[in-house]
Amino acid sequence: MSDCTTRTGYTELGASILARAQALAAHTEAPGMMTRSFLTQAHHAAAAQLAEWMAEAGMSVRRDAVGNVIGRYEGVEPGAPALLTGSHFDTVPNGGIYDGNLGILLPIACVARWHAQGRRFAHAIEVIGFAEEEGVRFKATLLGSRAIAGAFDLRVLDNIDAAGVTMRQAIDTAGLGYSCADLAAAAMAPARMLGFLEVHIEQGPVLLDAGLALGVVTGIAGATRMQVEVTGVAGHAGTVPMAGRRDAAMAAAEIALAIEQRCGGIAGLVGTVGQFDVPGGAANVVPGRALFSIDVRAEQDAQREAAVADILAAIERIAARRGVATQVRQTHEARSVPCAPALCGQLEAALQRAGLPVRRLPSGAGHDAMVMAARTDMAMLFVRCGNGGISHNPLETMTAEDAALAARVVSDFIEHFQPSIDPKEHTA
Repeated sequence: MSDCTTRTGYTELGASILARAQALAAHTEAPGMMTRSFLTQAHHAAAAQLAEWMAEAGMSVRRDAVGNVIGRYEGVEPGAPALLTGSHFDTVPNGGIYDGNLGILLPIACVARWHAQGRRFAHAIEVIGFAEEEGVRFKATLLGSRAIAGAFDLRVLDNIDAAGVTMRQAIDTAGLGYSCADLAAAAMAPARMLGFLEVHIEQGPVLLDAGLALGVVTGIAGATRMQVEVTGVAGHAGTVPMAGRRDAAMAAAEIALAIEQRCGGIAGLVGTVGQFDVPGGAANVVPGRALFSIDVRAEQDAQREAAVADILAAIERIAARRGVATQVRQTHEARSVPCAPALCGQLEAALQRAGLPVRRLPSGAGHDAMVMAARTDMAMLFVRCGNGGISHNPLETMTAEDAALAARVVSDFIEHFQPSIDPKEHTA
């Protein structure tokens, strides 16, 4: 156990954060696994538990029209603008218990410590449990942060879940005391925000491989996603000569390898074929049709766009040579989002005061922070996860010591926080 946690009493804080993550995991739709989707019974139970912990920590608690749980720790002057922090409490099916949840539980623990000390700041602190980020139930992501940021797309209210329930129906019948007509009121005015900090497990192996507990995120990668359909000619596997085949699956496989080659070996650029399907395929049939997905991400948009252009050119070349047709449909594009240099600098100073090295790294995954960045300055702190950095998986894990280190750094960051505006100028 490192001196910088034991000598300041953060060891117990780290253990309590992990204990609460285990307790929160009891609120799941599927016993034995961590599955908690937007506005389900398990989701409401988790929200109630978070609200209880926030209240115990000395915060006033409210829920908004989309189901976000918001705890406010008032400043010295009531009504002062707030430094925001938080993350999401929905999960992917059979996911991990720290993804998202850590970023809510850790600041609750920090606020509870200040409350016990009777300590207040010139600014308020608001801890937000974003109701939805993963997009599992209604195939629309980042709903909680979009509502806070005033960027909620009302068109997704007509999205339907697996049971045929629309998002509109789910919100209107959630018992929140609101309806979809109130969603616009969930937006926070930029003048009321001094910045946003999200603490999150890294969901990758960079910190683990470097032997480091914490890292400062430089930016969130932009992403391009496409669905590709390859059409060839089906034929008998035993009678169609190899040279004359128009095999859709082999063409798709060659394209997948081209994506791997184009995106490999370039720091910060990744390319993934996460779905691959041969509809109606059989062991003795040359595939006439293949479907696959492409996901290209990079912290630098120019780097990502160049890779996408090269991949599209490779698709055309391979298709022409193999005598197949291709149809490419872009399904998603998001530009990269840089973290605010001023907040990153303050995070780095907090790491240095804790005697920890500063490691900067990009986030390849999307987070609520990327939405909040359109509304206020944003920063992220990554915390090491074990098991090779695995996440979105029951094997996702982290240590109490790392949680304690993160709590110390976040506490120090907030205690020394220097907003870009004077909170007194915006006090209600």
